[in-house]
Amino acid sequence: MNLFGYDETLNLLPQDGVVNYYGPIMDSQQSEDYKNHLISNIDWKNDEAFIYGKHIVTKRKVAWYGDGSYQYTYSKSTKQALPWTYQLLALRAIVENKTGTRFNSCLLNLYHDGGEGMSWHSDDEEALATNAPIASLSFGATRKFSFKHKETKETVSLELEAGSLLIMKGEIQKHWLHSLPKTTKVSVPRINLTFRKYTR
Repeated sequence: MNLFGYDETLNLLPQDGVVNYYGPIMDSQQSEDYKNHLISNIDWKNDEAFIYGKHIVTKRKVAWYGDGSYQYTYSKSTKQALPWTYQLLALRAIVENKTGTRFNSCLLNLYHDGGEGMSWHSDDEEALATNAPIASLSFGATRKFSFKHKETKETVSLELEAGSLLIMKGEIQKHWLHSLPKTTKVSVPRINLTFRKYTR
């Protein structure tokens, strides 16, 4: 039973995919400790992308960790997976225990404030296992997270709290986009860990 009163079996999407929200899976102090450790000890780099031939460097920072030296390419930019840190292995174990799913890699995002976000996209790169679950663990600022159906344009949004876990599975990446909208109401950092199944 979830002590925080969330129903992780409830699908937040009306069709074509599954989103389960577990709410916070740790207490506020543990969540804050993990956030501070991740900010200081992860090998953060500004994200890069090539859009219409133009090289873009984002304020948002990213890091890519995995079981092997995986090369992960998205937005025409390639990242080399780093070896897991002790804290990341501990967090992976927590997530795997909660979801019953095995993950072999993790993409981390650091948003310094609400002025940094993520535009509409799907996590549908060929190197990711088809329809495999992706688990999202959040630390720091509470931020709005949104889904938009690719055909109907229906949207579903929720607030991701510090220490909370969300999982996306089924055919969601085929049928839905997701985003982290920018906001002027948030002035503190948020860290997001997305645990994934990499196939290469």
